Amino acid sequence: MNKKVFKCFNAAVLFSLFLACSNKKDPSRPKSAPPVVVDVLVAAARPMSNVLEVNGSVVANEYVELHPEASGRLTYLYVPEGKLIKKGTLIAKVNNADLEAQVEKSKVALDLALKTEDRDKKLLAVNGINQADYDAALNIVNGFKADIDYNMALLDKTLLKAPFDGYIGLRQVSVGAYVTPSTLIATLLQLEKIKIDFTVPEDYSSVLKVGAMVEVEMDETGKKRKAQIIATEPQVNQSTRNMTVRAILENNDANPGSFVKVLVNSGLDKKAILIPTNALIPDDKNNQVVVVKDGLAKFVNVATGIRLSNNVEITAGIKQGDTVVVTGVLFARAGAPLQIRDVRTLEEFAAINNNQAAK
Repeated sequence: MNKKVFKCFNAAVLFSLFLACSNKKDPSRPKSAPPVVVDVLVAAARPMSNVLEVNGSVVANEYVELHPEASGRLTYLYVPEGKLIKKGTLIAKVNNADLEAQVEKSKVALDLALKTEDRDKKLLAVNGINQADYDAALNIVNGFKADIDYNMALLDKTLLKAPFDGYIGLRQVSVGAYVTPSTLIATLLQLEKIKIDFTVPEDYSSVLKVGAMVEVEMDETGKKRKAQIIATEPQVNQSTRNMTVRAILENNDANPGSFVKVLVNSGLDKKAILIPTNALIPDDKNNQVVVVKDGLAKFVNVATGIRLSNNVEITAGIKQGDTVVVTGVLFARAGAPLQIRDVRTLEEFAAINNNQAAK
């Protein structure tokens, strides 16, 4: 190879290396992130259901835990588990032999004191004794009567009686056990009238008045029963902004403590902008949603109203026609590009959430 050919060959190699280096990308240059793929909902005013479904609990009309008032050994116990007993039925008796003996002793002393008082009364009538002697005899009589009343009150505390007609629960002790006022004998419930306790948002306080009717769904058959509101809690819970309502349901065999669904007719026939609950971004101060503006993500503060099972009412912050991001919310960044995969309806999002919950 002559020198001329060798120089040409070197020049070609250097040129190739220069082209290869010039085509390499600068590693320090930031790569542009691909747009986040999201599903959206076009905000639109739609009629809200005027029936609110909330959870409730069954409460007995009357409920009491039966405890003895006195300490001692149980000498009598009558707990017909699950049976109806009448008011005043003797349920338990604590050993009270010492008190009964004390009462008998006071009665004997009272009998003698009464005879002395009667004799002194006759003597006082003929000036046989002075008034002070008669007053002393009368005071002794009254003292023994007071002792008897006191011991009778202690005797009454050794007897545990049913405070009202009701169904007695399971027996918790046996005859012969030593009991104290903290010992649970059994429970007593009155089931003729069942109470339903449930909570609703404070927005419904003007609707749920005493005497208003609600529907109660108590089993899987979907059968509904009417219940009448008898009271509302005056104070709203500050953490949940809900108020507690109590309704009464007559002639029903539900078990206290069981779960029920309460259907409240709010009477609020109106149109409102609704979005799925998972599209809402909660914050310490504000709630936000992500809307699409010119293909970019924009975070908007919103005010919420009534919350439904899957959706929430938006009262301020977005208007009809706004494109609200529903899926991929957590990956969106303010000012970052978004790629809309699909435009869905509220019903479609609800069906997707229900399918995911069932899995």
